[in-house]
Formats: sequence, C-alpha cells, structure tokens
Amino acid sequence: MERVTLRIPKQQIDAVEQMVDTGQYPNRSEAIRAAVREMVDEQQETSQNSSKRTWAKV
Repeated sequence: MERVTLRIPKQQIDAVEQMVDTGQYPNRSEAIRAAVREMVDEQQETSQNSSKRTWAKV
C-alpha cells in the first residue's frame, strides 16, 4: 500500500471523524479508502455507459 498526503477541508474531516466515532469505519484511512473505492467503481460503471461524472466542483 502506498501513502498519499492530501489536504481536506476541516468540515469534511469532521464528517469522516463522526463516521469513525459512530463505528461506521474503524479509522480515517479506511473511510477514505472506501470513498475512493466507491468513486473508482462508479467511474468504471460510468465509462461502460459512455457517460462522465464530474467529481471536482469549483
């Protein structure tokens, strides 16, 4: 497994921490890995359907 460093707004970290605190995920890393897995899976499904999903909004 590789280490990735990223910056996330405090509000999002607080939301992740709440999921950890309520037992939805064992720790921050696993919660973020789950989100990335979901994003990758959705992107693969979207690619198969010839549509694109925009993840980043400015």
